Amino acid sequence: MASDGARKQFWKRSTSKVPGSIQHVYGAQHPPFDPLVHGTLLKSTPKVPTTPGKAKRVSTFQEFESNTSDAWDAGEDDDELLAMAAQSLNTEVVMEAAHRVLRNHSQRQGQPEPQEVPVPKPEPKPVAEPPAALTSDLRLVKSVSESHTSCAAESASDPAPLQRSQSLPPSATITLGPGAPGSSALSEREASRLDKFKQLLAEPNTDLEELRKLSWSGIPKPVRPMTWKLLSGYLPANVDRRPATLQRKQKEYFAFVEHYYDSRNDEAHQDTYRQIHIDIPRMSPEALILQPKVTEIFERILFIWAIRHPASGYVQGINDLVTPFFVVFICEYTEEDDVDTLDVSRVPADVLRNIEADTYWCMSKLLDGIQDNYTFAQPGIQMKVKMLEELVSRIDEPVHQHLDQHEVHYLQFAFRWMNNLLMRELPLHCTIRLWDTYQSEPEGFSHFHLYVCAAFLVRWRKEILEERDFQELLLFLQNLPTACWGDEDISLLLAEAYRLKFAFADAPNHYKK
Repeated sequence: MASDGARKQFWKRSTSKVPGSIQHVYGAQHPPFDPLVHGTLLKSTPKVPTTPGKAKRVSTFQEFESNTSDAWDAGEDDDELLAMAAQSLNTEVVMEAAHRVLRNHSQRQGQPEPQEVPVPKPEPKPVAEPPAALTSDLRLVKSVSESHTSCAAESASDPAPLQRSQSLPPSATITLGPGAPGSSALSEREASRLDKFKQLLAEPNTDLEELRKLSWSGIPKPVRPMTWKLLSGYLPANVDRRPATLQRKQKEYFAFVEHYYDSRNDEAHQDTYRQIHIDIPRMSPEALILQPKVTEIFERILFIWAIRHPASGYVQGINDLVTPFFVVFICEYTEEDDVDTLDVSRVPADVLRNIEADTYWCMSKLLDGIQDNYTFAQPGIQMKVKMLEELVSRIDEPVHQHLDQHEVHYLQFAFRWMNNLLMRELPLHCTIRLWDTYQSEPEGFSHFHLYVCAAFLVRWRKEILEERDFQELLLFLQNLPTACWGDEDISLLLAEAYRLKFAFADAPNHYKK
């Protein structure tokens, strides 16, 4: 009973130390203790007079407090500082202790030591009272959420918060802007990726599997021409065999031109050549395609391919597949970043001949994997559109039902997606980034493209569900607003397509309900 009475007396006279009362906490979200800012904490607690005849007994709570190390304790430096601050010290001693704590924090975090603030001359006033100019900085003890909700006008009118960084460790200061670490880190990352590509391509035998993994998330522009030639199967992995292979294939292509191209005016091939001649000016980018030399190159490439592949011949849509290869290969010899300003007449004639041959062979490799898209009745496209419809019905039933309710058939908008590989739906630079991944994926142009189209359709689900008319729906789906898309949009699209492929590719029964 006596011990219970002592406890009651302790709690009664020590109400200021009752657990749960508001205390300043220092840890992950709060800066270390600074006597200049938290000057009110320097006030010494008045001692309770004790009876001379009775020996002072340490309470159980005080023993517990002295033997407990909280998770937010900063370390021995703060304990030492608090002990020193409890005594009547002058300002010089307090500032020296505070800078010692900051130096220790800087050393722990590997940051340069902050510059010392000149110690003000001591004034004949009690140490317990904080300097008047720093009283407003007591707001530093606010939590992060409180500081974000503070009024912007208040912070603009009060310059005191600008001095808060003096009491924070150097690592707590974040710089944003063009010279921020984030932008430099991004350029360093791109430089590192470029070095990996160059090392991989310079090896005696390039590891094509490793090259595919590295290329999936995009290929840097300087190494894209060579990487595309390797991934498409046009050039061998052995670096010593590449020059001879290039020379042999280029010679072979121009032998085809010499043998077949003069027959373009023959009655048997006249219709094919006429259709090619009509389709090329409709291609984009017009500023590049309408240049006479480019038009001649595209006509030769498409006519030779049609003559050498009589099972399909020339079909509208194949002409679009020439552009990405031609642009990628010609940019290796020019400094123009904008294709619309590219002047092909400045490129040497022998270089243009090599680019033409490389474009023909790489396009042929691509079409070898999707040739059923262009044979009679185009069964490959018919099958892929049907698979797209079944896939969308599984992954987003409201969109599928909305299209069905308004009698919008997938063939009416998705046929072009399959026929042109989304080239008419995306800017050219986005198509090139998309093809980086297609070249890296097994059967990227034939199989993975299906999941890209599904992700592409679901990407517009909000706009689709808002349309309540057949005509408006079809016009929207045939003119999707992608003019401002960039590589980030394509990366998100590819990530969603990969997720769909992972869920459905190895489980074909999932297509059906």
